[in-house]
This record gives sequence, C-alpha cells and structure tokens, in this order.
Amino acid sequence: MPFSSRPFRRFPVCCPVTYQCGLFEGHGTVWNLSLAGWWFSGNLPLRVGEVCSLTVNLPTQQRASIAAGIVRWVRGEECGVETLVIDDESREEMEQYLWQRVQESFESLP
Repeated sequence: MPFSSRPFRRFPVCCPVTYQCGLFEGHGTVWNLSLAGWWFSGNLPLRVGEVCSLTVNLPTQQRASIAAGIVRWVRGEECGVETLVIDDESREEMEQYLWQRVQESFESLP
C-alpha cells in the first residue's frame, strides 16, 4: 500500500463511544480522532465496508454524533472509520475540541 498523508491531523484521546450498525449497538473507546476519521475499539464486531453511526463523549463533556461513517480497516476489536456524514452542531463541537488540542500542542513547545 503506498504511503499517503492524512488530510486532517489526528489527536490521541480516550473517550467512550456508542456505535450502531444496522439494528445492533456496540460500546467501546475512541483512541484517536480527527474530523475525517476515528480509531476505536468496541464490543460489536464490524467489517470493512459497513456503514455505522457513532456518538462520542468528548473530554469537554460535549457529545458529537456521526450520522454515517464507513469502516476502512479492522484489526480484531479495533477499527478505523472514515466520517461520511456529520451534522453541523457536532462538526462545530469537534472543530472546537480539535482547535483546543492544536493550541495546547503549540503552547507545550519549548
């Protein structure tokens, strides 16, 4: 597989996530995220190509919902999901949270 850079910077997190695929619901943990994608693990197995929805509780106590994401890779209980559809309010919450993380990373530079 050729190397490609991500269009958005990913940030490490440890946040609870609830996700749905069809009629089934899973629970797990988001390990990193960006506006374009998520890496998480959970108790509901997913397959590459499946479309699911996700709701994550951000460390800021805000909640962001992804109406549709497509599973791009799976390794055991872990998977990567690309964001397809996100509502405006959730996008704003995510942008605010990620912007804070960017500012924190610049402030920590020597």
